Amino acid sequence: MTAFVVTGTDTDIGKTVFAAALTGALKAHYWKPVQSGLADGLDADTVARLSGAPILPEAYRLTEPLSPHRAAELDGVTIDRARLALPPQRPLVVEGAGGVLVPVTRGLSYADVFAWWGLPVVVVARTGLGTINHTLLTIEALRARSVAVHGVAFVGHANDDNEATIAAIGQVRRLGRLPMLPVLDRESLAAAFAASFDIADFA
Repeated sequence: MTAFVVTGTDTDIGKTVFAAALTGALKAHYWKPVQSGLADGLDADTVARLSGAPILPEAYRLTEPLSPHRAAELDGVTIDRARLALPPQRPLVVEGAGGVLVPVTRGLSYADVFAWWGLPVVVVARTGLGTINHTLLTIEALRARSVAVHGVAFVGHANDDNEATIAAIGQVRRLGRLPMLPVLDRESLAAAFAASFDIADFA
């Protein structure tokens, strides 16, 4: 059954919104194993609101909006890799935090965890200035660990050259682009995903 990891080239680029769109389109379960930062709400709550999908509980909820390794230290928590084992539910969309080299612990990055899971990864990237460098570096870091890159999903205003350049140089599938939505809710997000992506690419 279908399962994907959704990661990003950076933080605050629309990764959670894309994850919600993909989760809803696949009628999947959603899981974010480590939530860092609680004051502004949970990513899982955002995905539930925007997709209506079943949400699996986090392995860790950490107070501060920091890299998991540091947020865990401040909370006096030791992150145990065994608790990050994939849940059995399928279809499944799993969301990382920030970029692929964000440390989960001081000896373990998200890219390492993705390699352990063995799932295909969708890289979410901005369309604006700097995205070529950030996205190609992300792809290289994943491939260096033999992680399968399923493709790149862009978020933002149209920038055809940036998107095409990343696809060509990175030799990666250009999955589509979520536009900036004036009203972001479950209906508008589902419609934007259906118009911008081919669900067969995620079969």
